[in-house]
Amino acid sequence: MRRFGMMLGLLGCVGCANVTRGLATEYNPETGEYEVPTHEVVYLVPAEDAMRTARRILEEERYDILEKEGGLEMFSSAHEPGKNRLGLRNHERYYIKGVRLGPRQTLVRVFRLSYSEMENLIEEAPKQFNDVSSRNNRLDIQDSQHPFDARMEANMSAPSSSPADSKSMPRQSAMANAFPNAPGLEGFRVASGFRDMGIEKKLLERLEMAPALELVGGNSPVPMRSMMMEGWSEAGEATATIPPDCGAPVDGAASLFSAGGVLLVADPLGTQEVPTMALRMLCEASSKGLPVTLALSIPVSEQPLLERYLASDGESADAQELLSGSAFWRRMYQDGRSSRAMLWLVEQARRLRASGKDVALAAIDANKAQGNEREAQLAEHLLKAQAARPQAWTLALTGSVHARTTEVSWDGDFQPMGARVARALPSTRALDVGFQRGTQFACRYNVWDEVECNVFAISPTLEARQSSKQAAGLEVFATPQPHGFHGRLYLGALNASPPALQAQRQATAAHAPAMK
Repeated sequence: MRRFGMMLGLLGCVGCANVTRGLATEYNPETGEYEVPTHEVVYLVPAEDAMRTARRILEEERYDILEKEGGLEMFSSAHEPGKNRLGLRNHERYYIKGVRLGPRQTLVRVFRLSYSEMENLIEEAPKQFNDVSSRNNRLDIQDSQHPFDARMEANMSAPSSSPADSKSMPRQSAMANAFPNAPGLEGFRVASGFRDMGIEKKLLERLEMAPALELVGGNSPVPMRSMMMEGWSEAGEATATIPPDCGAPVDGAASLFSAGGVLLVADPLGTQEVPTMALRMLCEASSKGLPVTLALSIPVSEQPLLERYLASDGESADAQELLSGSAFWRRMYQDGRSSRAMLWLVEQARRLRASGKDVALAAIDANKAQGNEREAQLAEHLLKAQAARPQAWTLALTGSVHARTTEVSWDGDFQPMGARVARALPSTRALDVGFQRGTQFACRYNVWDEVECNVFAISPTLEARQSSKQAAGLEVFATPQPHGFHGRLYLGALNASPPALQAQRQATAAHAPAMK
């Protein structure tokens, strides 16, 4: 009897693409095996964006795509893998089903359907039966047949081998059609359908591994109303003596602390975890008697405001003065550099200094420059901050491309900040990050080629993936890697940190400001 590849639970499917790797499986780096996933991925984008991205992936594979009404179902043109004799041909096509779970929550399931010409030929009844039996059995067949888009498919059972039943008509039994809404193919019938995890992996990469944008120019500030900042005291309360929320030391980080040393830490900004890890390292380094400098991707023009706040008592009025006088924290469209967690880190650095530690803040970003000019200014500002405090240990939080201590391969003329700093200070070290799937506040290009600043899901590459057995902490590589990182900082599951100030709902920027 013909079989369908059915969905088992949410993701399980029957059948394999070959003897070693099932079409409905994906690689698990923890076991080294291809396994059927145990849960569905919910993409944090509108359904229209997810479906259009899936469409682009298939169109890049030279498929024509047709949409059903509503846009949550699509199917590709059919093709014949290989060549078979007439009557034994097989065709394949993709069927994509989207499920809208919320305004920015979407499931997308991609199936590869196989159509068999041979399966269609068994519908014709043999002619050797007597007229009465033939007429009755043809009625049975007609009763069991259903059009392709119906809920049932007809299947013929084999004739009985018993002599008593030698004249019995092969009967058809109805079985559920797993893909009732999939399009038909004239002369063919669906033989199997499988969840194609390869295509879904490409979809995950497009939606959750997209680079974050840093909006560095043409992004005007907006007015700010007087407000009480969360975690800040009201006027009149002394906060200078409140210790910072340091947390435990970061495993493996102590080997990187040194007088005059510089450590660059890469993305992802717009999360709670990067500032938290930074504070833990600052606290540990200062506890060993080292002066520390925290360098942030904030325009250098903001330096006087940071120094004034660092020397303040950290009252609500002080925080309002910092924010209201700043063009950076009040930008119309904000990226992860101005997140609530980054402002929290500034406050914790103030508390660390107020507790008696030698702490400085340095704004190192450019005001409007982009490309190589911006990288040169970032490096210049960081080196200047380090030279001003040559005995301090300097920790710089910056984007992953900026932190590279080697030149990038995709642009021979582009020289990252990290490469420039490392030439001047060979002792400079850079850390990539490892993490588990989570969320990030970031600005990205969406499928409509517009800039959108919002909370997105973020997934690590296979290289940066943190296994369930890997604890949070720092791993130092035995030798520097080709991308210029000397170790990896494992953060665990990520949690988005939205902007400290949101004058309006972060929306799609139809006219995108300048960016890196």
